[in-house]
Amino acid sequence: MKSFLFIFLLIVSTGAYATQLATSTAPISTPNSVLVFGDSLSAGYGIAMADSWPALLNERLKSKRLPYQVINMSISGETTAGGRARLATALEQTHPAVVILALGANDGLRGLPIQAMEDNLTAMILAAKKQKARVLLVGIRLPPNYGGNYTQKFEAVYRNLAKHQKISLLPFLLEPIAQDAQYFQADGLHPTAEAQPRILNHVWPSLAPLLKSSRH
Repeated sequence: MKSFLFIFLLIVSTGAYATQLATSTAPISTPNSVLVFGDSLSAGYGIAMADSWPALLNERLKSKRLPYQVINMSISGETTAGGRARLATALEQTHPAVVILALGANDGLRGLPIQAMEDNLTAMILAAKKQKARVLLVGIRLPPNYGGNYTQKFEAVYRNLAKHQKISLLPFLLEPIAQDAQYFQADGLHPTAEAQPRILNHVWPSLAPLLKSSRH
């Protein structure tokens, strides 16, 4: 349970850590891209980028000879408001076939209004769908000390959006490791390199059908 609580302290990140792609203004030419759009849990914070689960996803796609390239535009400390502000540019740069939308943890941590979070996620989903991209919405869970009413409404946002927008949902990104401290870095906050394959294996069953249906 201790490490389960640790993972929600993502706000300590300043947001300065980002992939080069996340700050690029030049168009990114890809034959068929998967855009990972999240926070530090997807940005490879504290580990080599090559060890992050999005990088491992790219390697898996290559090994399976699937015609996709992963573009990781996740930024540590990102909120849904920040993601909403930059998604249009990201979509224009990448023209993704699939968007993995993994934001909301920092909204919850800061106790931001649930309705604002829902509005931001909705806008991002609609923007991705307008670009003909398929969306995998990736959720997070809050510890009980945030209050039952808030945490229940927070988790319901992901379920309700997936249902109403008819998109795929992975309810909790860190489910396979949340209870195991050995899979967190020394700060007790971010998953280790050893945890990344477990996270990828958790994401894969929800993502794979979207890749198949998006394949050109």
